[in-house]
Amino acid sequence: MEAFLLRIIGRSDNNDIATVYIGEFDRGKYVEFVESIQPPISRKEKWVFLVSVLYGCPVRCSMCDAGGDYSGPLSKEDIFAQIDYLARSRYPDGQVPAKKFKIQFARMGEPALNPAVIEVLRELPALYPNPGLLPALSTVAPRQGKSFMEELLQVKQRLYQDGRFQLQFSIHSTDNTVRDRIIPVEKWSFEEIAAFGERFWQEGDRKITLNFAIAKGFPFKTDILKKHFDPDHFLIKITPVNPTYQARKNSLESYIDPYEPDAEYSIVSSLKKAGFDVIVSIGEVEENHIGSNCGQYVQRHINSKIHLKNAYSYHKNLY
Repeated sequence: MEAFLLRIIGRSDNNDIATVYIGEFDRGKYVEFVESIQPPISRKEKWVFLVSVLYGCPVRCSMCDAGGDYSGPLSKEDIFAQIDYLARSRYPDGQVPAKKFKIQFARMGEPALNPAVIEVLRELPALYPNPGLLPALSTVAPRQGKSFMEELLQVKQRLYQDGRFQLQFSIHSTDNTVRDRIIPVEKWSFEEIAAFGERFWQEGDRKITLNFAIAKGFPFKTDILKKHFDPDHFLIKITPVNPTYQARKNSLESYIDPYEPDAEYSIVSSLKKAGFDVIVSIGEVEENHIGSNCGQYVQRHINSKIHLKNAYSYHKNLY
């Protein structure tokens, strides 16, 4: 598929870790999308794309710089233009040799608010017939996205069985009042997420991820998770609150210290004791400087008059 709609107008990068591209479509709208690797794992072992699905985002999570300025969904062609640009920049024939080729619908925009994501998932295996293809979708489970999730279930059962799809629910706190403040949109309850997850998971699948970017002071109770979620079907991912303008605005300080990858945390110990698999996902700290980490958005940095410390420092590479 030719990426004729897309013009690259800037980027922020370290080629050995990640590159954030800023793209302009022919309607004068802008997106960001990312390619990354995880050193020391090579690109041929694992290559990750993060693509945008909305122009802005109406959810406006309290730690995410990509929220606001919402102007609608991307089309199927717009989403494929990002994927195709990244793939063909390195492999002009579109044949990606990576053993794990992960495409995350997670750069900008809540995917459950865009039906075009389902269209992309239906066509993706034919356009990129890599046996290592692994779509990954992260959602805050907006109530408005119920029909989307039902269609996602059908597509996954038909095209992405046996562990070839990764589903994540972003939750961030076990306290519903705090969760509503962090994610200010009407969304599924824990009971509804758990019920859908039990229908979604099948033998041979990856466990469904419950993601928590925990700030200091966010309530977190393991027994609430154990009450609703089966550790045989759900795992817990704990991530830092990355350095974003929104996190600073809302005075959010990360519970996880990205500079102390071997630190021990009581929440993690409690979850493991309860039988959950736990991933403490820190990644490369340098991605904060590139602006490629979750919640970051380079254009927010460009448009800000006051700049953050320890983040977005590669903006000088923009052209």
